[in-house]
Amino acid sequence: MPLQDQLGALAQLQAEGKVRHLGLSEVTVAQLEEARQVIEGVSVQNRYNLIDRERDAVLDHCLRQGIAFLPWLPIAKGDHGASSQVLAEIASELGATSTRVALSWLLHRSPVMVPIPGTKSAAHLQENVAAARLRLSAEQLDRLAGVCRG
Repeated sequence: MPLQDQLGALAQLQAEGKVRHLGLSEVTVAQLEEARQVIEGVSVQNRYNLIDRERDAVLDHCLRQGIAFLPWLPIAKGDHGASSQVLAEIASELGATSTRVALSWLLHRSPVMVPIPGTKSAAHLQENVAAARLRLSAEQLDRLAGVCRG
């Protein structure tokens, strides 16, 4: 089904009051702008994390447009820790886990970033929430900028 038809159906549901807000998933900047000709999207959900930044341009565009960016797989299934010595070093410097540092990096990356990591226990939830309180220095952020594979 063509994108314009899909979006038209969503816009109709929104006009009928059946849907309050619309978000898009796995879109490029061009697709986002095409969609915004038909709907007012309030969020984008693309894969994005410390080691996979293929959608940097979309995140930057969302920032300019005031659109929330919800990264899926925000901690790369924990793979970031195994693949990055820099992340492990910074975690050690801060007395934090690699997961906490990776989530904190996302929050430092952009004010429109809204990571929603999976949480399977109260301890896991506390670990994830603690990332919001973790402060990374400019030097640490620079080092993490080099941790990327995409």
